[in-house]
Amino acid sequence: MGIISGVKFDENGLIPAILQNYLTGKVLMLGYMNEESLNKTIETREVWFYSRSRQELWHKGATSGNIHKVVDISFDCDQDAVLVGVNPMGPTCHLGIQSCFGEKSTLFLEELAETIEQRYNERPENSYTTYLFEKGIDKILKKVGEEASEVIIAAKNDDKEELHLETADLFYHLFVLFREKGTSFEEVLKVLKERRG
Repeated sequence: MGIISGVKFDENGLIPAILQNYLTGKVLMLGYMNEESLNKTIETREVWFYSRSRQELWHKGATSGNIHKVVDISFDCDQDAVLVGVNPMGPTCHLGIQSCFGEKSTLFLEELAETIEQRYNERPENSYTTYLFEKGIDKILKKVGEEASEVIIAAKNDDKEELHLETADLFYHLFVLFREKGTSFEEVLKVLKERRG
């Protein structure tokens, strides 16, 4: 049985399984696994649950195409709950949103990216973000450079408050840059995860 030798299934042979985005830490859903679905999850590196209503295994995302690739699996201290770190290939919830716990479960950096995405698409008037997108890549790059320099100056001057403010400005402009170039902060997190090993 290997990894699941100490797992404590309940009286129905089930264990609660929490899916968590391995990059952002966002909780995506709660499901249940039996021994067979847990083994399939470990073997295939894709999420399998046991449906209590249908009394059968189900492959998460098999119908929608939103497969959830398993990155890591861990158990709580009592071995009676499992946390599955995943790389989702699309929305987790059947409502078409990232998390079954709703959009309010969004982490702040995701909120920032979503707000910038909205500004990119809607271009509201009197918005600084709209102004940056309208001016284009050269203006955005100039602002990233300016903010990076200001972070350096604040650190050199040993001004913690200014360092915090300038770093926040740098983060914001980097997120604008990522949207302009059609990428995301998650791609940066992937690189950091890979470097950590």
